[in-house]
Amino acid sequence: MKAYKGRGGSSPRTQSGSALAAFGCHMEDHAQHVQPIPLPAMQQNLNYLYPQIFWVDGCTNPSTSCPPTPPVAPFPPPVPDRRTKPRGNREGKNVGFLVVSLLILLSLTGVGLSMFQIFRLEKELAELRESASTERIPPALEKLIGEKSASAKKEERKAAHLTGNPTQQDLPLEWEPISGHAFTAGIQYRNRGLVINETGLYFVYSNVLFRGSTCNSQVLTHIVYKKNPTSPGSQVLMEDKKINYCANQKMWARKSYLGALFKLREMDSLHVNVSKITLVNFEESKTFFGLFKL
Repeated sequence: MKAYKGRGGSSPRTQSGSALAAFGCHMEDHAQHVQPIPLPAMQQNLNYLYPQIFWVDGCTNPSTSCPPTPPVAPFPPPVPDRRTKPRGNREGKNVGFLVVSLLILLSLTGVGLSMFQIFRLEKELAELRESASTERIPPALEKLIGEKSASAKKEERKAAHLTGNPTQQDLPLEWEPISGHAFTAGIQYRNRGLVINETGLYFVYSNVLFRGSTCNSQVLTHIVYKKNPTSPGSQVLMEDKKINYCANQKMWARKSYLGALFKLREMDSLHVNVSKITLVNFEESKTFFGLFKL
């Protein structure tokens, strides 16, 4: 068996030995060239990897002038905690609660007053029903009626209506002031006349019925006049005369009516006069005298 010869005529074992010898030479050369790294250089490498932080408080060397200290940037304001609600919202809610409470209180007060009024009206209605059953007027209703009657008296119009009085014998005519249709309101009947107690405009009227069994040529006269104690004599306000009122000697009847508006003064007294009292029919629906204030 022939031995294997490599390139250059050497065997594998010879080649491996030469390779190891070459590697050992190279290792020795590398060991000769590699030098140990000094400690300061290693420290610099560590500082590069992990830089150190220094707090400079001031200048260490008092002999040298120190550069001015740069201004320190202000810290940003703290972020408010959103979990805590602002005070303003809390106060607003308090004010709103107070307003709502006041509104509720006013509503309850109004309801209470309404209930009180309803209760009072029901009580008065019950008293009215009880009085109607017992024919007695309750005090509250009696007071109300009294107030209404007092106000009605204040607003009552001044007026008077007198009717004929058949028992009279002389002039001026005498009248009936209270019986039948006769009345006086705010006007006095005195000395056969109506006395004015307040100056103003008055409508005065008078009606007289004349009748007879025989006809003659006598003139029938119907007069309304006034007197006043501050002035002498009398003053005619209205007058009516009847001529040729009958014929053929038969029974007859004629009516005489007077009515007009006058401005009368206080203390004026009005009277009625006729030409012949025996010819007057004194029935209350045929002969009357009156006035009313406008």
